[in-house]
Amino acid sequence: MKMTLDDKKKLARGLAWTGAVFSLVVSVMLIVNYLQLKSVDPLESPALKALVEQLHQNPNDEVLKENIRALDFMIRKAYFTSQWQIKTGTLMLILGVLVLILALRWGKSLRNELEELESINKNPFLDKRQARLGVIYAGVGIFALALLSGFFSSNLLSDYDASELTATTPETPAVEIVMAQEAEAVDVPNSEPKEVEAQLESTFEEEVQSEVKEIVKEDNPKPEKVSEPKQATASWPSQAEMRKQVPFFRGPDGDGVTYQKGFAKSFDGASGENVLWKVSVPKHGYNSPIIWDNKLFLTGADNSARVVYCYDKNTGKLLWEAAADNIPGSPATMPKVTEDTGLAASTMATNGNSVFALFATGDLIALDLTGNRIWAKNLGVPDNHYGHSSSLIIYKDKLLIQYDTNRGGKLIALSTADGSQKWETVRDVKISWASPVLVNTGKREELILTADPLVAGYDPETGKELWNVSCMMGEVGPSVGYANGVVYAANEYATMAAIKLGDTPEIIWEQQEYLPEVSSILATNGLAVVATSYGVIAAYDAQTGEKYWEHEASSGFYSSPVYADGNIYAIDMNGNLSVIKAGKEFEIVSESKLGEKAFGTPVFSNGKMYLRGVENLYCIGANCNGRKSSTYK
Repeated sequence: MKMTLDDKKKLARGLAWTGAVFSLVVSVMLIVNYLQLKSVDPLESPALKALVEQLHQNPNDEVLKENIRALDFMIRKAYFTSQWQIKTGTLMLILGVLVLILALRWGKSLRNELEELESINKNPFLDKRQARLGVIYAGVGIFALALLSGFFSSNLLSDYDASELTATTPETPAVEIVMAQEAEAVDVPNSEPKEVEAQLESTFEEEVQSEVKEIVKEDNPKPEKVSEPKQATASWPSQAEMRKQVPFFRGPDGDGVTYQKGFAKSFDGASGENVLWKVSVPKHGYNSPIIWDNKLFLTGADNSARVVYCYDKNTGKLLWEAAADNIPGSPATMPKVTEDTGLAASTMATNGNSVFALFATGDLIALDLTGNRIWAKNLGVPDNHYGHSSSLIIYKDKLLIQYDTNRGGKLIALSTADGSQKWETVRDVKISWASPVLVNTGKREELILTADPLVAGYDPETGKELWNVSCMMGEVGPSVGYANGVVYAANEYATMAAIKLGDTPEIIWEQQEYLPEVSSILATNGLAVVATSYGVIAAYDAQTGEKYWEHEASSGFYSSPVYADGNIYAIDMNGNLSVIKAGKEFEIVSESKLGEKAFGTPVFSNGKMYLRGVENLYCIGANCNGRKSSTYK
């Protein structure tokens, strides 16, 4: 149907009015949001300060500590939600103004000269015209004010701009391979970062938990420097060999399933019951241990150094330590990270010939099993307002790295032998803190990654994307679970989706009742298990999504639940370990107390369980018969 001139004029007027009203509403919302942020600083909550002041008077009040943590969590979530709303509102305002301008120009083009002359001869219209001009000028002023409000509001987190960390750090830096004998000592300035979001948590964490002690036990001597490094071999272990070890975060497949048996089900950290040994870790880190044969590896970091530690898993003796230093491209000033992420959140990886460690600075180091440096490089400082936490995983001769930051997402494959790039795949996703998981579908090996908005599978040999399903949103932290051809992905404030793989992967069920914030999903024994940051662990039918049971712990979970010898092991942030039967009916096997905060995931090897607290590393044995071991420290 052909539009008449009058129809076009009516449409132009309608679009203009729609654009004007829409822009006005968005403008008012942006201005109000800006004024609220200015009047009540979300990063300086009076309520939180009041609770912290009460904690000074009652330092042993556990309920008060939990209230502080809960309030801080709510403040941070509300703050970042507000930032998203401001940015989205600014874009919506620009769109509305564009519609208004284009509609007005179109309407003006439809008026002929005769109409213009007639309108001038009518004095009443001149008055209306002046009034309309006044309204337009006022509207433009409101729009401009709203745009300025959105601009200045959305820049509250500008301190997290990673490009300020070093003047010479490009997005994809040219990196060099550094051999141990070529490295020379370089002084690294020790500067304190000016956290923005971290101000809240660092304030009360000083009251809730003591600083991590940087003390090396007298019987843990510092390693001697070795000048001649060993080169990594080109061979790689079979899947059967890998499943005898703990080479990655959450075990040999990165999915939280342990293939060994005979572990302790209870202990007491305070008395030493069933604790074979306990040692202090010199530098702080939230990463979990990895194990190869009799050697246990983990990392620690602060503003002065990033360090890899190797312990004898049978005695707890520190065998050696190696610093990730003298790396070209490494920032002189440490990235701004939050207290609950830190500089050493990524769990290491090993193939039995070498060990690999990644820090929040972007520094990546490869060492042989005796502590000699093989190669090192900087991947570029990750633009990350919490700190980088994605853990490493290995496929054959490739070290695989999920590097999803605010500057864009990518999956990187480096040679385990020399650090050279094998391939790089750009990902159309937002920033993510999740870790990659290797699965064998029966037809092929796949590397599964999750971020906003995609859960996707990649060929670990080439980096080619095999499939993707759009179902995630928000700041994704949990890694996926996998069992029997189904991938389980979840994130807090989003969803938990079970994705059936095949020619066309599809979601077979979803649930939004219990969703994890950090803890990864465990899929085993017909169950899909989630642990939340507010203290609930729940099990669902892996095929249908029916909820079987839920259990409320004493605190929230950052650690991921793992499966070992028929049981689910889950340790909460207060260091309380729950051992639950891996079945459809809820059955608590035991509950134990570590005696300190814990964020790392339990690790199992040769009848022993290893737990990392915020200060100490523990070895739990099943052969103590309820007695304190003579080697307990």
